[in-house]
Amino acid sequence: MLRCPAVSGRFYPSKSHLLIEELKHCITQSPETKFSKKICATGIICPHAGLTYCGEVAAAVYSNIEIPDTIILLGPNHTGAGEQVSIMSEGTWQMPLGNVEIDNELADTICQMSVTARKDTIAHQQEHSIETQLPFLQFYRDNFKIVPICLMRLGIDKCEELSNAIISAVEKTGRNVLIVASSDMTHYETHENASKKDKYALDQILRLDAKGLFTTVHDKNISMCGVNPVAIMLMCARKVGAQDALLAKYMTSGEVGGNMDRVVGYAGVIVK
Repeated sequence: MLRCPAVSGRFYPSKSHLLIEELKHCITQSPETKFSKKICATGIICPHAGLTYCGEVAAAVYSNIEIPDTIILLGPNHTGAGEQVSIMSEGTWQMPLGNVEIDNELADTICQMSVTARKDTIAHQQEHSIETQLPFLQFYRDNFKIVPICLMRLGIDKCEELSNAIISAVEKTGRNVLIVASSDMTHYETHENASKKDKYALDQILRLDAKGLFTTVHDKNISMCGVNPVAIMLMCARKVGAQDALLAKYMTSGEVGGNMDRVVGYAGVIVK
């Protein structure tokens, strides 16, 4: 099955040469020298807005990590279509920089290991949260496969169950993976409020505390759309021995567009 781009030409340029130019511009704004060497990351957090707004944050992450040959992509379901946990288990994603194949063996194995995940393509057809991660991945690596997992709102227990299934499947298949959690932070508040609220969430993330993140997002009324993807990534990272999280960059859309009264927060985090 061929999955066609849903937001090409809107969130990022649809022409390959223009996309490469835009990616290079984002990287220039977030130089690769932030860390002394490329990081072998277990997981990352990246935003999923248009490159104009969040490209600097995404670049600060992707330019500083090693990208393996298999990427598990966890994204929130904004459309409400499809299953609660939708894994596209076979096919190809068409992108301006070339097609990306799905790792069907790993995807199938996660579905077998999980009581929550279902094979589903509907959730992925118009969803942008995973698609927007691919341009940077393709910029830094020519050949890799993906497992796209689209998530509706889940409780902490289902996040734990899915994280167990992911780790079991990775171990069974012997894959070397990067787990990408796609998320924006606070939505449509002032720059001051968004920055303050997002710090509460980031404090928990930097402690690798998935349950603390859940509690904080609820108690502080933080409109972080990817809390489930991030929580699952953190749970997986803990299970394989990750001990550190680094904030690569934080900013809001107001710092790009100039409107500080109604912003969206963007955070880039590297877990290792």
